[in-house]
Amino acid sequence: MCSLKTAKTVLKRAGCGLLGLLLALMLTLPGLARTTDSLPSAIEGEPALTLGPSQVEPSSVTPGLDDPQDLEALVDNVFAEELEAGDVPGGAVAVVKDGEIFFARGYGYADINQKVPVDAEKTLFRVASLSKLFTATAVMQLQAEGLIDLEGPIAPYLGDEVELENPFPTPVTFAQLLTHTDGSTKRRIGLAADTEAKLQPLEDYLADHLPPIVHPPGELFSYSSHSIALLGYLVQRISGEPFIDYIQDHILAPLDMNRSSFAQPPPRQEDLATGYQKQGGSFQPVPYLYLNIGPAAALSSTATDLAHFMIAQLQGGQYEGVSILPPDAIAAMHRIHFRPHPQLPGTGYGFRERRINGFQTIGHLGSLRGYSSSMTLMPEQNIGIFIVSNSFSGVHGKLLRQFFDRYFPPRPGLPEPGATPSPVDPAELNLDRFVGTYRDLEYSRHTIAKLSAPYQHINIRRTDTGLEIQSPALFFRRDRPAIPLEPLEPLLFLQPEQGTEEATLTAFEADEDGNILYAYNPIFPKMATYTKIAWYENIWLHAGILAVASLLFLSGVWVWPLHPALRRVQGKPFAIPLQTPQVWKVAGWVSTLNLVFLIGFPLALWLYGVLRLVYGMPWFGIVFLALPMASTLLTLVMVGVALWLWISRAWSTVRRWHYTLLSLAAVLFSAVLLYWRVLGFQF
Repeated sequence: MCSLKTAKTVLKRAGCGLLGLLLALMLTLPGLARTTDSLPSAIEGEPALTLGPSQVEPSSVTPGLDDPQDLEALVDNVFAEELEAGDVPGGAVAVVKDGEIFFARGYGYADINQKVPVDAEKTLFRVASLSKLFTATAVMQLQAEGLIDLEGPIAPYLGDEVELENPFPTPVTFAQLLTHTDGSTKRRIGLAADTEAKLQPLEDYLADHLPPIVHPPGELFSYSSHSIALLGYLVQRISGEPFIDYIQDHILAPLDMNRSSFAQPPPRQEDLATGYQKQGGSFQPVPYLYLNIGPAAALSSTATDLAHFMIAQLQGGQYEGVSILPPDAIAAMHRIHFRPHPQLPGTGYGFRERRINGFQTIGHLGSLRGYSSSMTLMPEQNIGIFIVSNSFSGVHGKLLRQFFDRYFPPRPGLPEPGATPSPVDPAELNLDRFVGTYRDLEYSRHTIAKLSAPYQHINIRRTDTGLEIQSPALFFRRDRPAIPLEPLEPLLFLQPEQGTEEATLTAFEADEDGNILYAYNPIFPKMATYTKIAWYENIWLHAGILAVASLLFLSGVWVWPLHPALRRVQGKPFAIPLQTPQVWKVAGWVSTLNLVFLIGFPLALWLYGVLRLVYGMPWFGIVFLALPMASTLLTLVMVGVALWLWISRAWSTVRRWHYTLLSLAAVLFSAVLLYWRVLGFQF
């Protein structure tokens, strides 16, 4: 006989399987860039750059970057290892120092089949979210010209075509959009097109797809490409020039970035490196994505062109005597304007802060299906590093780690992150209040893409020495090693240096009663905000509801149409041998529609290709989404019948309970779909 624990395990696995089929095959489009490690990515997320801990001992002598040949040998060695291991098809590196290009070189192939080598000056790469730095620069130009006030509201500039839904009394400002503290979320479905002809004008796309404000502006960091796309729209509204033309005339041309463009496809399309995704041990080309959020991710550029941009950023806005911004505007871009906690990394206008080996850096990362990029600036040392690849790879972190270990190793005597004279004793803290499931704020909560949110869950548990973070192995995602958290202050914890991660800090925020609201930077050493979810949002609760409901729906399908169909096979009338057969038909229809949807919808999307949802919901998806709407209407009839049955006592007790439980299952099923934005055409 099975034990109670075994029965619970079986039920949990059954529920996970059903919900997993619905979730795992649905919308995981841009989630990879944040926390998912085994699911494909399209766009719309800032990737985590993992450097790993320093591999050298602290040194009182800082070698510095002086020898181009030595740097050449280091970069050559890193890319030789990556190419030989088959981890990257091609890439390019550009390093600038003291206002000049110190090093630039291409590696591997821009096109594997045609054996086209990467050329640092000629080969174009899609640099994804590094595009945001150019949009931020354009906004700073408008501010420098006195056309806008960064602390002023954006509402007066929106015009009649685009409306920003903001239920809070605090207005959204330009500065908040630049720092991703405007309080908005994401949209995923429909953010790209598969042909140039289907690419939407920026104003048309934002009019239909701009996410609403869901948090009070200015309080929380939540990375969103749509916030920067909105800034791009404001740039063209205020300047009176199309966004692509404005960037070309005011940034790219003055910086002699003659091969770069936000146009899709770029004018020199023949020089664009093919984007690849590794499948089955080999690199396969990926289709070109025409992005409707162009200002956030559409830039194509070369390594040397990006070097010109880094020089201007490091030289107070100057490049070869031409100024794109005054020095105070550049300083404002680099200055940290928002920190979730005084000891955590913060964000400037476009640039994100990070300390590597104790040295202050600012930069940004880019991830688009088939491409990845990173830009790291060291303003105090007047150095910039740009790394790009035509695949999603770890070459950026590997190269940066070796670069800093060689030229800027840790210095002795530097305090560890978050070091305090006397760390807090765990016994003095109420660690139980931290325990629970947390969800990344960066998820699409108003559309069916909410189904991707469970892949951004983490569990925080108590240990003997503090806390630990566990990313649950949801369905097809690999389990991550637990991350220990050692208390330094009542709401500040240290993640000790591990084999693949450097030491970093995690902070929490509590309300007036001490209840934990948010966790900041819990997984990667980069900005991220996680919120503690309520009990009714627990994924296993929803999985259990779907599992039990599905079993009850099977019983409803048996009453009609399976049992009548079996009677027909036996030569009997095709009819329900129960009282009030029309009422049982309603239950059969509800059960059939729900089961067909639960199995057919995710299966159809999987056969269609989940990544293609980035182009919009296909027609058959819309047809499937109509099924739960119809079943929900019929569920209302079932609820009324169930109430009548208990009042009139028309049936036997067993049959009344059967019908009542079917009705309750249908109600809870619709409630779960409503929570996940699946009920209705919410895409």
